Amino acid sequence: MTDVWSRRAFLTAVGGSVVLLGTPAFPATAGTVTSVHAAMRAVWQGLVLGSVSSPTAEPFRTRLTALGAQAGQWRSSMAPATGSLWPDQVFTTNPEWMAQSYYRLRSMAEAYVRPGTGLTGDAALRTAVLTGLDHLHAQVYNAGQARYGNWWCWQIGAPQALLDTVVLMYGQLSAAQLTAYCAAVDHFVPDSSVGSYTGTSTGANRVDLCRVLALRGVVGGDDAKIALARDALTPVFPYVTSGDGLYRDGSFIQHTYVAYTGSYGSVMLGGLGMLFGLLKGTAWEVTDPGAQIVFDAVEHAWAPFLYNGLMMDAVSGRAPSRGVQVADPLQAQLDDHTRGHSVLAAILLLAEGASTAERTRWRGLVKGWTARDYYGPPLSDATQSLSALARLSEVSADAAVTAVPEPVAHRLFPSMDRATHRRPTWAASLSMASKRITHYETGNGENLRGWHTGSGMLSWWGSTYGNGQYSDAFWPTVDPYRLPGTTASRKALADGAGGDWGASRPDVTWVGGTTDGEFASVGQHLKGLGSTLTARKSWFFLDDTVVCLGAGISSTDGAAVDTVIDNRNLGATGAHALTVSGTVQPATLGWTASFPGPGWAHLAGFGGYVMSGSGTFRALREARTGRWSDINRGSSTTVLTRRYLTLWYDHGTNPAAGSYVYQLMPGASAAQTSARAAAGGWLTVLANNPTAQGVAVGSLGFTGVNFWQAATIGALQASAPCSVTVRELGDGTAVVCVSDPTRTLSGLTLVWNRPVAQVLSQPASVVSASTGTALQLGFGSFTALAGASQVVKVRLG
Repeated sequence: MTDVWSRRAFLTAVGGSVVLLGTPAFPATAGTVTSVHAAMRAVWQGLVLGSVSSPTAEPFRTRLTALGAQAGQWRSSMAPATGSLWPDQVFTTNPEWMAQSYYRLRSMAEAYVRPGTGLTGDAALRTAVLTGLDHLHAQVYNAGQARYGNWWCWQIGAPQALLDTVVLMYGQLSAAQLTAYCAAVDHFVPDSSVGSYTGTSTGANRVDLCRVLALRGVVGGDDAKIALARDALTPVFPYVTSGDGLYRDGSFIQHTYVAYTGSYGSVMLGGLGMLFGLLKGTAWEVTDPGAQIVFDAVEHAWAPFLYNGLMMDAVSGRAPSRGVQVADPLQAQLDDHTRGHSVLAAILLLAEGASTAERTRWRGLVKGWTARDYYGPPLSDATQSLSALARLSEVSADAAVTAVPEPVAHRLFPSMDRATHRRPTWAASLSMASKRITHYETGNGENLRGWHTGSGMLSWWGSTYGNGQYSDAFWPTVDPYRLPGTTASRKALADGAGGDWGASRPDVTWVGGTTDGEFASVGQHLKGLGSTLTARKSWFFLDDTVVCLGAGISSTDGAAVDTVIDNRNLGATGAHALTVSGTVQPATLGWTASFPGPGWAHLAGFGGYVMSGSGTFRALREARTGRWSDINRGSSTTVLTRRYLTLWYDHGTNPAAGSYVYQLMPGASAAQTSARAAAGGWLTVLANNPTAQGVAVGSLGFTGVNFWQAATIGALQASAPCSVTVRELGDGTAVVCVSDPTRTLSGLTLVWNRPVAQVLSQPASVVSASTGTALQLGFGSFTALAGASQVVKVRLG
């Protein structure tokens, strides 16, 4: 599986153009190098380095100076020896240090060719880079070496860094060196590595392998390699129905069971942009019409998870555990914002190969995200490559580009058990798990305590507040048993519990829901990781609230079970006031209290919570300490402290039939929260039990029911388990949305006991429809519909 250092290091290697230092001095003997190959090397160097508008202007001046200083330090500390190039990177048993050594050489080469680093054209630096390349080739990365350890280091990480360095230093290398380096790449990345679309040669990994093959072909003058790289991209483009890749609903999966839009998906997006740019205008230009699926996915798959410049953790696999890495020379913070910035830069790169309309639209999207990211401004992001900064800076300064605002929409991603909800002043994401999607991913010593992220974690951000909620050392300091929105047993779990690479998948199928594109009903049959916990959880996403229901909460582990209403990260010093049912509570650390329901709470600076059920809810204000190395063995050991305000339902030890009802109201004032709690008729809970969970909000014309079994709930009757969302609109019409999250139904009858005059539109899945005093819909098989909402529009009687 993927190495943390190498994958992260290459996540942002995208950019524009720059002038080459030096000219090719020797032709490679690995093939016939032509002017076409030379031109392609120049294009690649431009993609890698980017168009820095002025080396003396910010944000470039500081970064170029830092690059030069770092390159000088690495030059001074380089000490070629048996098994290492630098004393701190012994690669005899761990190939990750071999790959890291190549990355250092790549950065040194970049400092050599870039103007403004202070080492531009420096002879001693050039000698150090060439010495390092020869030493690594002689010691470890050569055609006679057997592979050991992490496969990714040999087939993707090291060869990408090596080939980039070769392109940057091409005019300084001899024919013998080029031949030897090409032979090493051929040895570890043979043509057979893309022979079948299976195993480690799918999705983002396949794009990375094609990048290696294409650049190897360019460097060595091997046209067949370039053609192979282009052709091997073909299976990446089509929608998939299982395993790795893009799905029709916008899901992106890697490692078979992991939602990975924000990490591997970002790599794939950037990698395709690089390859499209390299091959454009050549005999190997990508003309496969399937590539349009990738262009469509920018807004269909990636944009829904970008908010104010951040990329939601829900679709970033184990990446949220990386934080500050020991191997990062500048100790730069990695978080949801830095991952988001990488995607923004990748979108701009891909835009160069898109249609004029797509390019214009995407540049507007990126400009909007960049301008709104007040928490982690992209142009100040030390983790981004200079090429990424160049692209982001250029679009931000372009007065002809109009920033596009955040959308108002709900999106369901049934194929990866995720949902996003976007309102005018806030956004939320939901993470679930099923037989299809893992509770969490761990591996390579990463994300060791992400156990409960798939147990209904509900994350949210305000448009002008709370954007650092999960960025500010949240993951190493939060109580991993009390992630917001989750229902979880407090039974102690070992680091990495459940197994590596997505092994921790619960044996459940009813996970999903329905949406009309703005509001939604989403549900999860929950089975806890490493425990006997079972529950039914539902979320109804509305205009200013998320209504959260839980029922049938049971466990026999001898451990307490909590449902976490919210767990707010208040930062290192935050003391935000908590008001419960009109009374301001103490701000003292260590304070805890219980409150009888129903009731309400308001947390200053964040929003409100309305606890409608009768159960007791609790509150805790605490300071928690942790280290990134606690959850990721390759990370910083610095001790961090953050303050938290936690609200939760304590279902007790071994609950038999626990339940809850509450509303989350992002951005609401105390007065708005109090008013909602007092408005007893605003929300009607139609059912909250193991048979069904449903609510109705008359003022919104909304009814949502998740049927766990066949039942009649209010005006809705379902003949089998399903999810139903009904919206009565102001123009005398209504939409009825139906789905089968289990993907097993061969048929379904749904009755809505409401006078309906006419069916205006229906999907092919409807095999019969009758109107009159009630609407009766007959559906055929759902097995091939992948959990998608089937939307029927009617005119009311």
